[in-house]
Amino acid sequence: MAKTLPERPRAVLVGVQLPGVTDEAHAADLAELKRLVHTLGFDAVATLSQRRQRLATGTVLGSGKLKELAALTGGTGVIPSGAQGKASKAREKWEAEADANPEAGTEASGDTDVDAEEPSGEDDDAATDLDLEATAIEPGPKPTVVVVDHELSPGQLRNLERATGAQVLDRAGVIVDIFHRHAKSHEARMQVEIARLNYLAPRLRESSGGSERQQGRGSGDSAVELDRRKIRDRLAELREGLAAIQKDQDQRRYARRDQLRVALVGYTNAGKSSLMRALTGSAVLVADQLFATLDTTVRAMQPETRPRILVSDTVGFIQKLPHDLVASFRSTLDEALEASLLLYVVDASDPTWAAQLEVTRTVLREIGADVVPGRLIFNKVDRLDAAAREALSAAHPEAIQLSAHQPDDVAMLRKQVIAFFEASMVEADLVIPYARQARIGEVYEHTTVVSQAYDETGSRLRVRGLPGAIARLTRSFQE
Repeated sequence: MAKTLPERPRAVLVGVQLPGVTDEAHAADLAELKRLVHTLGFDAVATLSQRRQRLATGTVLGSGKLKELAALTGGTGVIPSGAQGKASKAREKWEAEADANPEAGTEASGDTDVDAEEPSGEDDDAATDLDLEATAIEPGPKPTVVVVDHELSPGQLRNLERATGAQVLDRAGVIVDIFHRHAKSHEARMQVEIARLNYLAPRLRESSGGSERQQGRGSGDSAVELDRRKIRDRLAELREGLAAIQKDQDQRRYARRDQLRVALVGYTNAGKSSLMRALTGSAVLVADQLFATLDTTVRAMQPETRPRILVSDTVGFIQKLPHDLVASFRSTLDEALEASLLLYVVDASDPTWAAQLEVTRTVLREIGADVVPGRLIFNKVDRLDAAAREALSAAHPEAIQLSAHQPDDVAMLRKQVIAFFEASMVEADLVIPYARQARIGEVYEHTTVVSQAYDETGSRLRVRGLPGAIARLTRSFQE
C-alpha cells in the first residue's frame, strides 16, 4: 500500500507596504516570502496586504485588517483584555503624536502588548487594501500559520497570536529556520545555532506558571531568566568552538594565498551551485530552493590549469537577511573577501534581478569585499527571448551572458577567467638545486613551466605565474 504524505501546514502571508516601497517591489517581496514559506514546508493559501504610513505598534495591521486576518484563521480578531504589558502613558502619548504626524516614522519597534484594538477611523483610512482578492483562500482547512513579511517584536508576535489563534512567524524567523534545516557541516550548524539563539532569546515567554520561583540552584530566578542564562552559556560555548574552527580555516586559506581563487557570489537561487558544478565537475548540491547551499565548497576548475584556479561557492544572499546570520557566516563570506576574482551571478530571468544584485553588493560592501575585482554574470539567459538578451547587452555590455547548463557557455566563461589571471602574470627564471628536486612539484602547482633546462647547478626553469607566487618560490629555493 502506498504511503500518503503528511499534509503540509497552511499559511497566510501578511505584508505592509510602507512609504517609499513601490507596488512592484512590494509584490516581489511577497512572492519571495511565498517561496521562503514553501521552502520551510508550508503552503501559502492566502495573502493579506495593506498600505500604511507605519507598522501598527502592537499588531502590525490596523484593526479592520486584523479582524479580516482572524476570519481566515478562525481567531477572534481582538487581543484579550487580560493581556500583560499594557502600554505606558509615555507610549500612548508617543503613539498619539505619531498618528497626528505619520511622516515622523515608518516603523515602531517597541516590545509593547496592546490590550485593546487600535482606534478605527484615521488608522483604517490610512491603510488601503492593495489586493482586492487578498482574502480569497484556497479550499481546505483553516490556516494554522501566519507569516509576516517584517521583523516583529516579541509583543507584536504575542498580540497577533492572541488575535488570530494561529502560530505567527516573521520573515527573520522563517529564514533562520530554513538555515537551521539546511545546515549540514559542523561549522554551518554552529553558525546557524548562534543566529537562532540570538533570535529566540528576546522572544522567550513566561508560561502560565512563570511567576513561580525556581527551587534549588538559581532560586529566585524565573523560568525565562534561567532559560536566557542557558542561552548565554550556550552562545559562549558555540562562539569558542566556532573560533577554533575558523582558526583552522584561516590556516588553510593562508596556505592557498598564492593560488588563483574565484568566488561565486549572488542572490539565493541565482544558479551559483549549478555554475560551480559546471566549472569544476564537483558533485555539489543543486536544488531549486532558497538557501540550498550554506557550506562553502572549494574545488579546482576543470579541466585543471597550471597554475590551478580554485573556485568557491558561497552562501546566497536575500533581502532583509537577519544581521545575526550575516555575522555568523562572516567566516564563510571571507572566501569572497580573500578571492582574486568575484563572479556576481545574477538570475537574468528574474524581473527583480537589479534589486537582488544591489543586495549582494551591499552585503559585500559591508565586509569590505567590494574592492575585489568582479565580473557580472547573467545566468539562466536560456529562459529569455532574443529581445530581452539584446536589452541586457545594451545596458551591461561588460557582462557575461550564459546558461550554466550549456557547455559552450561554461567553456566561454572558463576562458575569460583564465584570461583575467593571465593578464597579471609575469615570466621569470627559477634555479632549483639538484638537492631540492623533490620540491619541483611546487613550481608546477603554482606556475606554468614554459621551458626547462639543466646545468651543473640544477634545473633552470622559465615559468609564468603571479608575481607573489614567483617571489615566494624564489625565496624558498634560495634559502
